[in-house]
Amino acid sequence: MASDGHMDKTYLSDFKVTSPQSPSEEAPSPEPGHVKTAHVIDHYAERSLCRKFDYRILPILALMYLCNAPDKGNLGNAKTNHLEDDLGFVKGGNQYNIILSVFYVPYVLFAPPTSMLGKKFGPHRVLPILMFSFGSFTLLSAAVQNFGGVMAIRWFLGMSESAFFPLVIYYQTMFYRRGELARRLAIFYAASNIANAFSGLLAFGVFQIKSSLYGWRYLFLIEGTATVCFSVFAFWYLPKSASEANFLNAEERELAYMRMQMDSSSVVNEKFNLREALAVFKMPAAYAWLGIEMCLGVPLQSVALFLPQIVGRLGYDSIKTNLYTVAPNVVGAVVLLILAFSSDLTRLRFPFIALGFLLTFIGFIIYVTIDVQSELTVAYFACFMMTWGTSAPSVLLSTWYNNNIAHEGRRVTLTSVGVPLANLMGVVSSNIFQNKDAP
Repeated sequence: MASDGHMDKTYLSDFKVTSPQSPSEEAPSPEPGHVKTAHVIDHYAERSLCRKFDYRILPILALMYLCNAPDKGNLGNAKTNHLEDDLGFVKGGNQYNIILSVFYVPYVLFAPPTSMLGKKFGPHRVLPILMFSFGSFTLLSAAVQNFGGVMAIRWFLGMSESAFFPLVIYYQTMFYRRGELARRLAIFYAASNIANAFSGLLAFGVFQIKSSLYGWRYLFLIEGTATVCFSVFAFWYLPKSASEANFLNAEERELAYMRMQMDSSSVVNEKFNLREALAVFKMPAAYAWLGIEMCLGVPLQSVALFLPQIVGRLGYDSIKTNLYTVAPNVVGAVVLLILAFSSDLTRLRFPFIALGFLLTFIGFIIYVTIDVQSELTVAYFACFMMTWGTSAPSVLLSTWYNNNIAHEGRRVTLTSVGVPLANLMGVVSSNIFQNKDAP
């Protein structure tokens, strides 16, 4: 289904329901077994609660992803600063493509079990631990000396990042109702676009450092250090769930629990049961969603991994190339927010997923059908179009199936398979853009 259900409630109160009496009878005092209490949500109190989550939870998650995205995708920037020469890669070989591809093997293999551990022990604890891990491996990337070293680092980086995004999605479903989720996920995911833009700016500055070391090593040092430091703060700060957040008072915690119970899950904060969680694969819709994940993964990873090389085709040096990746990523974040807010407003998912596919597809078609060197303005505009539709389908698809699966264990299981499956398509994109095929 392409739309989400929504429960409209207009006031906050408890009311009692008893069996009706005839007009001539005096209503006796109701017995305990005949009394039911219904909870009705006050929109004003709910909006106030969501604002607290927006101010207290969303910025922290966005900053965590702001650290995650460069740690995963900074090889594209590093390549423009002699990474291949420094590590002794074979000229014209495919070693760079291999180190891109190897990341996705552990990323896919370890995502489901790590996500299940996240459900068992709580994403508020597992997410900062994962963040500390991939920050540490990014730091170690600055010390590699050869192809074997960077291969090993990329393997462990894939392991440590595998469940990060699935668990962030699941964590947000513990705070936000169905009609609130897409735009919050979009704000969080926009951090990826901003991170790519920031990574380009950071690379622009770092690569101008005059030193005996290449600038790409300083890039890894700076990004890894920031990630490790912030993970320590996140471990201390993140609450276990909406109903246990220490920045809420007792009434707000009760409201947080009740609105999630009414809207998003059959049982809130339920314990993880593997048999029940795996039952999600009995749903035919699950395979349709996974098929769409595979389709969106190729353009998403192609742009994330190779935008510096795509922009570099316009003929700029490495410093300007990294600088010119900033604007497409920022505009891509804006378009993502527009599509996500429109999707929440209309309660429709699929039309906006399809629109995202279309925008990126048109961008690729324009780029490959023109003479890039002689039509620089059109080619650069095509780079913008590529970023317009890469992120929105991922956000909206994750929202779509998380909106329509009530069971918490099944939600996290499908997300832990779907998101890595989309990222696995990075193997496809990393073997499309090969050095031997460069113009």
